[in-house]
Amino acid sequence: MPAPDLTRGAMTGLKVVDLSRVLAGPLCTQMLADHGADVVKIEPPGGDETRGLGPPFDAAGQAAYFGAVNRGKLGMALDLSRAEGRKVLETLLGDADVLVENFLPGTMERWGLGYESDLAARFPRLIYCAISGFGSDGPLGGLPGYDAVLQAMCGLMSINGTHESGATRVGVPIVDYVTGYNAFSGVLLALAAREKTGSGQRIEVTLFDTALSLLVPHAANWICSGSAPGRLGSAHPNIAPYDKFAAADGEIFLGILNDGQFRRFCQKVERCDLLDDPRFRTNADRLGHVAALRAELERTLAGFKSDDLCRELMRAGVPAGAVNTVPQAFAQAHVAHRDMLIESAGHRAPGIPVKLKQTPGRAGRRPPRLSEHSREVLAAAGFDEAAIDRLIEAGVVTPQRKERVRR
Repeated sequence: MPAPDLTRGAMTGLKVVDLSRVLAGPLCTQMLADHGADVVKIEPPGGDETRGLGPPFDAAGQAAYFGAVNRGKLGMALDLSRAEGRKVLETLLGDADVLVENFLPGTMERWGLGYESDLAARFPRLIYCAISGFGSDGPLGGLPGYDAVLQAMCGLMSINGTHESGATRVGVPIVDYVTGYNAFSGVLLALAAREKTGSGQRIEVTLFDTALSLLVPHAANWICSGSAPGRLGSAHPNIAPYDKFAAADGEIFLGILNDGQFRRFCQKVERCDLLDDPRFRTNADRLGHVAALRAELERTLAGFKSDDLCRELMRAGVPAGAVNTVPQAFAQAHVAHRDMLIESAGHRAPGIPVKLKQTPGRAGRRPPRLSEHSREVLAAAGFDEAAIDRLIEAGVVTPQRKERVRR
């Protein structure tokens, strides 16, 4: 049997219908597209709301935010509130492998598209991934979920920030982002199971579960000690020195995990006297005297330039890095070496973080304009031109619109 052609990536041949919006679901399906899957993004007639979350906007008036998680997809706008629209979706599911949605729980069931009640029997190989805030049942079941709200509810804000700042949202939508990765993992696990059983299954991923799972090591510390963790700024509750410090010309972060690294650090900054100080001999000692250690290090590091010091420390096996801005981060030479800033069809974006040696994948087409590929998608599903025209004229399928340029 000839080997499958995986030149586009490990997911070549996988067909995905993406009904999701905003971040977690679109990120999951973008990662599948990066690795070769054929993804059709189906939006409501008004479009995914992230299209308008700007400025900044691109040359076609589309928010940069939307472009961050929707490359490599075909785009179609379809009114699923109408029976005709749901019939079109059912046709697309005829040869689909994966469906991803993040509607409020119960929405698909009201439309006659619930997995257990409707789709599982008709499409037994379909993998159905449902993403929601809290799941469909329980005390919070069916309620809407948003990243920052889940950060607050699940304790992430309580451990982020300083005593002066108070509880602070993590600066990236970390709950949404990791939920997208959990959904991606769930799809891959279900695909692996389907290889053995021949059957698809329903995957449920929630922001609530993801947010709680992110509390490492804070939840474990609390379970063990009974003490509620607090805000430490950039410091670590279990490791010292593991924090941000000021150097002569900027800030650096030291990530010193063990005694060997601390010894090499002290040698590099010419503070071997700290090694003989009983307050700093072990990590537990250093944690117990973290304020005194910080005072010593601040006084010492003020005499070093940040880039020079970090380079020397890293060469000595001591984790250290300058605290960069986003532009500075992408200006690092290693970004180009790792292909982590890419351009495809005029679309510039961060690269693919999961790299496979034999099937590396690649960034696909630029993010779709609203309903840009409706005719292409419908024709591939077997609709003739007359049928497509009727769906557009009836308002079931949204025609591609010329998006106005925003400044």
